[in-house]
Amino acid sequence: MRIVDAFTDRPFTGNPAGVLLLDTDAFPDDGWLRSVALEVNHAETAFAHPLPEGGEAHWALRWFTPAAEVAMCGHATLATTHVLHTTGAHKGPVRFSTRSGVLVTAPAEDGSVTMDFPTAPLTPLDLPEGFSEALGTEPLTVFDTGPLVGDLLVEVADERTVHALRPDLRTLGARSARGVIATARAENPSLGHDFVSRCFFPNVGIDEDPVTGSAHTALAPTGPSVWDAPLSPVCRPHPARAASARNCAASAPRWADGR
Repeated sequence: MRIVDAFTDRPFTGNPAGVLLLDTDAFPDDGWLRSVALEVNHAETAFAHPLPEGGEAHWALRWFTPAAEVAMCGHATLATTHVLHTTGAHKGPVRFSTRSGVLVTAPAEDGSVTMDFPTAPLTPLDLPEGFSEALGTEPLTVFDTGPLVGDLLVEVADERTVHALRPDLRTLGARSARGVIATARAENPSLGHDFVSRCFFPNVGIDEDPVTGSAHTALAPTGPSVWDAPLSPVCRPHPARAASARNCAASAPRWADGR
């Protein structure tokens, strides 16, 4: 078992994920996987095992929070790629077989990883009853991100509103599938990011995720017109958690052909 801090270049920042490479040709039973994820107790733990040569993918990959399996996880996929590359278990681009289809990643010698993920189809929604009260602010827009991501994406008034959110997580969870992504344009893009976001996933046991790669499959392709360019989004944790804040960043380049 290895712990990898994703979306950062410094220890003890970013979003940590557990990574366990299995030397079997199948996954252990789900109860064992959930127990390991609960023991690791990070937002997600990734489990991977090699696949036979000649298939459409190199490794099978699954992700578990301490409470449940999830259909997609960006930061734990990045962490798994890093472990495969640095241990020599796999060199070059990696094709993962997952519940969300085949995901492709490419590690670089500088430690960065490029991930090719499908974009999430967004559907505008009317504001669910009681949602504004649960979130703590009135959203400008609300989207359903579909089954791939399983969240509600909400745009709020400004960056300060994002940072100030203190949602009622129990009520918020009752009004979404996996959780809620709250976002707004950056107040000062010259600082290196075009928008900010926070991600709340109470339904899978994560009150707030420090940075969520899968959320950017919805954030990158669909946002204000200023986002129609190479993006440098930044996710920051709850300001009240500053004593253990994990600064983190992700880069979302241009998208094409639904990815």
